Amino acid sequence: MPDLPPLREVIARHGLSASKALGQNFLLDEQLLDRIAAIPGDLADRAVLEVGPGPGGLTRALLRAGARVTAIEMDRRCLPALAELGEAFPGKLRVIEGDALKTDPATLFDEPYAIVANLPYNVGTALFTGWLSGEDWPPQWTSLTLMFQEEVARRITAQSGTAAYGRLAVLAQWRSKARLAMKVHRSAFTPPPKVMSAIVHVVPGEMPGGVSARVLERVTEAAFGQRRKMLRQSLKGLPGALDALERVGIDPQRRAETLSVDEFVEVARVLS
Repeated sequence: MPDLPPLREVIARHGLSASKALGQNFLLDEQLLDRIAAIPGDLADRAVLEVGPGPGGLTRALLRAGARVTAIEMDRRCLPALAELGEAFPGKLRVIEGDALKTDPATLFDEPYAIVANLPYNVGTALFTGWLSGEDWPPQWTSLTLMFQEEVARRITAQSGTAAYGRLAVLAQWRSKARLAMKVHRSAFTPPPKVMSAIVHVVPGEMPGGVSARVLERVTEAAFGQRRKMLRQSLKGLPGALDALERVGIDPQRRAETLSVDEFVEVARVLS
């Protein structure tokens, strides 16, 4: 295992500072980073996609775990530090300069891969929903291990009937298993964000038959877009939705947060 300089030294030497515009917050605690890299399980010789590696803190933890890492970074200030890390782990790190929102991971891999990332706060939810969408299932990724603001993490793992339950929970849970794997205190970051963070771990499961992912997305978008209103009001603009509620036996006077994931799936199955 190569003897790497402390992350603070790397950041100072390359003159790096976290960019608020890019939603950056750097993690420097090596033990914490190793714990995060262990969440997906054994990564020895496994392909891993990392988004927003920054100076490479999580990257070095993934490399220490034996992973073959493909990292997408749009901040070119960080590229020299990542290049040094690639030299320390020959043949194990591929760095792509670009925008992860505009990059299809399927074009980067010809094998299954895990996604592990301390996601930039400003694009984390968009990336997450993109990875969960699509009709093809199971996906090429084998698991998602992602850092979010704790509020977002709780929305992803929430159960119906709770204040945090919404569209993210349904999209994450209807054909996957999502759990809150670890909380991360704000003081662990440089600079410390204003909010606490948490890591969500998602593993794809079986896709329910006869359901279109796009239809389910439309149903949840409409239902939670006016979450304080009854379903008869929030879904009236979606053709066939009210009839689908009747066929499934769901009272249209209920509100979206009272429906279970399975009930949303049943409505989407009828509409599909």
